Amino acid sequence: MRWNLSIGVAECTTWGIEHVYVVPGNAGTAALYKASNRADTASDDYPGLVVLAKNLQIGLVVVGPDRAVVDGIEGYFRQSGIPCFAPTKEAAELEGSKSFAKDFMRRHNIPTARYENFNDLEAAKRHVLQIGYRVVIKASGLAAGKGVILPSSTYEAVKALEDILVNRVFGAAGSSVVVEECLEGQEISIHTLSDGTHTWSFPPGQDHKRVHDGDRGLNTGGMGVYTPTPFVTPPMMQDIETLILEPTFEGLRLEGRTFVGCLFSGVMLTSSGPKVLEYNTRFGDPETQSMIPLLDETTGLAEVFLACTQGKLDQVSIKTVPAFACNVVVAARGYPQSYSSGETIEIGKSDTDFIIFHAGTRIVDGKVTTAGGRVLAVAAVRDTLQDAVHAAYEGINSVKFHGMHYRKDIARRYVSPLRYRRSCAKPVATYSLLLSPRALPDHPSPP
Repeated sequence: MRWNLSIGVAECTTWGIEHVYVVPGNAGTAALYKASNRADTASDDYPGLVVLAKNLQIGLVVVGPDRAVVDGIEGYFRQSGIPCFAPTKEAAELEGSKSFAKDFMRRHNIPTARYENFNDLEAAKRHVLQIGYRVVIKASGLAAGKGVILPSSTYEAVKALEDILVNRVFGAAGSSVVVEECLEGQEISIHTLSDGTHTWSFPPGQDHKRVHDGDRGLNTGGMGVYTPTPFVTPPMMQDIETLILEPTFEGLRLEGRTFVGCLFSGVMLTSSGPKVLEYNTRFGDPETQSMIPLLDETTGLAEVFLACTQGKLDQVSIKTVPAFACNVVVAARGYPQSYSSGETIEIGKSDTDFIIFHAGTRIVDGKVTTAGGRVLAVAAVRDTLQDAVHAAYEGINSVKFHGMHYRKDIARRYVSPLRYRRSCAKPVATYSLLLSPRALPDHPSPP
């Protein structure tokens, strides 16, 4: 988003952007056109950020981190009269508490997996031992995308409960847990913009959560994504709109939690239709890096965000290009557990057209160095998914730092000489997954 907003300054001054300030920023944002990093105010000092915004005469605040959104940073800026693209603290509870989110889905008849919430270890263990289906154990609070455990046995499920509720491996996020049915199917990410009344969804993407190839290893915040998903047809998107998105936004309105911002719905396409896995109340990472590059050059992201804060999303034009994007994350050695930092990053020249998005990077003594688990991501946009995947990996070949790690199979299940006329490994019985890119859904501007 910071990249797109900054590009807007250079290419379309009619959007009214004079400068982009990033808190705290990284080595990538430091190099953007008419953009500046501001690390003098802590990103969790919300009153201080309001003062900074006033001093800089900021006309729009866009919030990225989940913790800030869930803490209710939007309210600080709203009370000061500064437009802020983020939901209220009340609406953000959909992400801040998985227990709340599951109960919300139950109240509003939104399809999801069978579940129970627990804060008592013995009660949770009894439940796991009594039910006759495979489960997923989730820490209810924010855990940086790592609070989900998929046990392969009852023993592992009980151990996961002990680790979360007693050993507090996820800290305060594990004060309660959700024990839910493990769904089978294809997982997709749906990002929907909302101004409280009108909505517009980006093309669906598919993230790769596990750290190693073949979906092995620990869960991460995401190791790579491609957009759009070739197997999601227009009828499937309509089902998601009718069964999930509409009742979600309506339910929020009915509960006095009107949603303004970006709602990220994790959806599993099962043999009995789409079901919600979880909600995030902000843009996803790495999904955003494959969605934003698909916006048509006439679409001003800052204009769209500002329209959302004004209840005018229906008055702006949002267009996407008929192409595919692939985004591959490059992580530090050890991620998602303890990881090294301070490694010098070298980025060489390449004849391939791609975009490098910085994440955990900083500048030390004039050199770009690693400063996080997920260090950067390489994205590419092409007419076909196969070409987008190839270009993204070509871009990674230009990146070098000690201990770098990345998955080598992003989107590979759909990349073949048949150009994606291929059914998925886990077929969704109620849908046909055999289609060409021409059958992908069109994404018009909001009505």
